[in-house]
Amino acid sequence: MRKSTNQMFIGVGGHVVAIDPSTGSEIWRTKLKSSAFVTLTLSPHRILAGAGGELFCLDPSSGAVLWHNKLKGLGYGVVTFPGDSDLVAEAASRAGRQAAT
Repeated sequence: MRKSTNQMFIGVGGHVVAIDPSTGSEIWRTKLKSSAFVTLTLSPHRILAGAGGELFCLDPSSGAVLWHNKLKGLGYGVVTFPGDSDLVAEAASRAGRQAAT
């Protein structure tokens, strides 16, 4: 989960979702890929999202996909971003345990 001044962004169920943090209302939702696990990081004017081993760049105001990189040859693992590695590793581990049950 990441926050901007008027939006909170979450990655869940193959989607990136923008939420109004003061009301909890959904602003927009963008489907990325059939992947349960989505990682996010914010750059100054973009949302970078990883899903199913691929990288996506979204416009934070609309959720439009600005570009997409399939990261060919790198598999379908979790995409991590600087500063998020501990949280991502724990969440990926938890997701793996749940998938195994």
